[in-house]
Parts: sequence; C-alpha cells; structure tokens
Amino acid sequence: MVAPRTVGEVMTRDVVQVGPTTPFKEVVRLLDHHRISGLPVVDTDDKVLGVLSGSDLVRAQAYREGSAPPLAVNAQDMMSSPAITVHPEQSVPDAARLMERRGVQRLPVVDEADRLIGIATRRDLLRVFLRADEDIRREVAEEIIGATEALPSDAVLVSVSDGVITLEGRVELRSRVPEIVYAAWRLEGVVGVVNGLGFRVDDCAEPAGPARVGSG
Repeated sequence: MVAPRTVGEVMTRDVVQVGPTTPFKEVVRLLDHHRISGLPVVDTDDKVLGVLSGSDLVRAQAYREGSAPPLAVNAQDMMSSPAITVHPEQSVPDAARLMERRGVQRLPVVDEADRLIGIATRRDLLRVFLRADEDIRREVAEEIIGATEALPSDAVLVSVSDGVITLEGRVELRSRVPEIVYAAWRLEGVVGVVNGLGFRVDDCAEPAGPARVGSG
C-alpha cells in the first residue's frame, strides 16, 4: 500500500521570508510582488518567530485612528506568534488536520533544529487530490481487497470517480467491512467512500449468554 505523502514532498522550498525589523511597506511589497497571502518571519539563524498574513497587515492598519494602539511599523509588531510549524516527515493528512484545527492558511516547515526549510500552504496540501482515479481504484482493488480477501476477482467491484470510491459486492466477514472502508478512506487523493459492501458471515454478533436464574 502506498504510504501517505509527506509534507517534505509537497512543500514549497523557495520561501519568501522577512526578518523581525522588516518595515511594513516592504512586507506589503513582497506579498504583492510574489502574489502570496502570507510569509514567515525569521531571525538571523532562520528560526521561525512568527507568520505574517494580509489579515495581520489589515489589522495593524485598523489601529491608526483614535485612541487605539499605535500603528505597527515592522514585521515583529504585526506577526502572529508563536508560529504553528510542521516537520517535513509529517504526513500530508496530519498537516491538513493541523491546519484546519488551528485555522491557518500556511505552515512553516522546520528541520530538527527548528530552522525554516520550506512552507506548506493549503494549495500545496491539495496537490495530493490530483492523483488519477485509476491509480486509486487499482490500489483499493489490489492492495486493500485483493491482498487481504480470499475472494473471486468479481466478488467486490471498485469504482472511482473524481476521487470518490464506490465499493459494491460482498466480503466474507462483517468485521472486514469497516476495516476496508477506513483503509480506502485513508488513501492519498481520496475525497470520500460510498460503501455498498455486504458480508457472508456476521462475526460481530454477540453469542447468546447463559440464561439468568433468579430467586424470583
């Protein structure tokens, strides 16, 4: 079975970054020039101090009027800190879950010394869904079902359309149905699984216990 791709395989290695004293206007210029919505802020050792996004810049500008705090003038005054980072060996699904849970659009990728080596954006992580439907179908049929089930080749029909797997047919044991569905769902590039599997033997049914004898 193909292992999930890692962050290191999909991350952007050529990272646009700034230092903590980079002026406000220079940050804006870099975002506009490179057509990006955010970037990491690093120190002289390339360790990530925080992350700056367009939202951070807009928020800083909102404080220009009245008695609000003074306008931020450089990157360290505007950045979100501490930064939420990942390591290159982490899986793409794990990084996607972290991104969703923390509500961020990008994750700086750091090495074992916490130095910046890349950045993973939502767009980078979504590349796994470009995997061909036929590749997914073949992996399900051959490596999830074919390698674990002693069944005729036509016992289970696997079809894939736009990343959605449909399973139809019958396996031997009821307990294998959720295992197969979960394994298929975990594959790289899978959007969803439609389960139409039946089973021949219900090995999940609890055996009848001894009759209770009471005194009335």
